[in-house]
Amino acid sequence: MPQIFSRNFLFTLKVATLAIISALVFTILMWRLVVTHGAPQNEAIEQPVPFSHKHHVSDVGLDCRYCHTSVEQSAFAGMPPTETCMTCHSQLFTDQNMLKPVVEGFADDKPIKWKRVHDLPDFVYFNHSIHVHKGVGCVTCHGRVDRMPLVRRVSPLTMQWCLDCHRDPAPQLRPREKVFDLDWELVGDRRARGRVLIRDYHIDTDRLTNCSVCHR
Repeated sequence: MPQIFSRNFLFTLKVATLAIISALVFTILMWRLVVTHGAPQNEAIEQPVPFSHKHHVSDVGLDCRYCHTSVEQSAFAGMPPTETCMTCHSQLFTDQNMLKPVVEGFADDKPIKWKRVHDLPDFVYFNHSIHVHKGVGCVTCHGRVDRMPLVRRVSPLTMQWCLDCHRDPAPQLRPREKVFDLDWELVGDRRARGRVLIRDYHIDTDRLTNCSVCHR
């Protein structure tokens, strides 16, 4: 029986099949990378220093802005330099082994290399300051960090999760003076109050779902 397909055709078919399979595997891996970018959800990651937000925020009473100094003016909330830590720890618990990287880093003028917990892909633009000034509380994205001995990511940070809020921001909004109040809860109709804030804070809801808002 004569051969129906030539050897060249069979070779090309094998190469094409291999290329399609490779492209499919690559696409799946990239999709998983985007969806699970950063620390795993609801899992604390090991840090150079086991910094407890629960202790510093809930027990000591530090305001978010004491460490995250640029959150109201910049896209990046900011990470505290070692000098900020040493404001207290030059006097308190200086002999504790867990604080050794802080004390030594301050002496050697070397910053602590914190691992990011809330990290977005490079193709996503996020601005902390605009969310703060439009009345989005820290709790909305970061959860109750004042109850976390070690910070973990509680929000999925997926595109769908962000769009759900951008399509209907009213329930997530609060007065600006309550943005950093982790205990604040609105009594009454949250959505109705949010609609008032949308008007007062001049939030352009039609533009919130424009691709260029997050992808620039």
